[in-house]
Amino acid sequence: MADHSKVFTYEEDGLSYSVTMYEEGGEFFADITVIDGAMDVNAVYFGDDDFSGKSEMLKGPLNMKGAHHGEEDVQWDNAVALSNPGLGPEGEDKDTYLTSGDTLTLSLDIDSLDEIDVFGIRATSTTTEEGSIKAVTGDPEEPEEPEEPIFEKVFFGEEFSESGDLLGGTFILDEEPDPNTYNNVALPEGTEPTFENYLDYFLSDEVGGDLSSIESIVFYGTNDEGNPEELFQIDAPDGGFQDAEEVLAAYDDAISGYEDPQTSVQTIDNEADANGGNVDDVSQSYDGEDLIAAISMEEVDEAEAEQASDVEEDEFELLL
Repeated sequence: MADHSKVFTYEEDGLSYSVTMYEEGGEFFADITVIDGAMDVNAVYFGDDDFSGKSEMLKGPLNMKGAHHGEEDVQWDNAVALSNPGLGPEGEDKDTYLTSGDTLTLSLDIDSLDEIDVFGIRATSTTTEEGSIKAVTGDPEEPEEPEEPIFEKVFFGEEFSESGDLLGGTFILDEEPDPNTYNNVALPEGTEPTFENYLDYFLSDEVGGDLSSIESIVFYGTNDEGNPEELFQIDAPDGGFQDAEEVLAAYDDAISGYEDPQTSVQTIDNEADANGGNVDDVSQSYDGEDLIAAISMEEVDEAEAEQASDVEEDEFELLL
């Protein structure tokens, strides 16, 4: 997952693209994605917004002479050649030739994304009127990090009936009821009810949970009527979950289909598989006074399942 990112966009008649720069694992990358049209990306240029000093410039047809940012001449800190102009014998199969939906990934030799305020692309074989561009884009957007989904309670289930009824396990609530008549387990006061925090607390000395005994983990939210409702569940792989990292990987895969996990009440299709664990539709049914007490005597309705499908995107990489 990217630690930080910024996005440059470019659009003119016949061509539009985005450049998403990000840090991942201590390295820096740029994804050049064509939104509409096509172009052969021959070179990229980038730098900060201080346009003083000597500018890096590639020779011949890869130069960016005459390119401006607003009314200012751009002083480039870096220039990287990617390919010669002309599609040649490879034609549209050339690695640097991008059409709508294609992504070219470049490795950036920088120490921080703060070094880049302006990004330029020298491209030929473009679908613009002139057939080539010396494009300069600035004022990048810095996308906000999405908020982590929160849940009203999570059930770490160790035993289920053949019909899927919950028989044994540990419920953890987001807040301790007052009064806590049935000694429900709840997150410590002030703890944000994200799944990672639920998992940490389940494995803590206070709860003493055992991942290897888990069959399924069930998540709960609130529906439009204000009633608690099952959202989805993650089934453990054969032999149980081995560690917290495996559980979190399965969870990340499970929520990847959510457009708005904070507010959506959805059930994930059981074709999604997280490290060998299925994500299944669930319906709610409880047997026994103790189990009803574990969810604070709340009435739970059966959730209608909504299917969430993942969209696969074609992309290729060119790492310099």
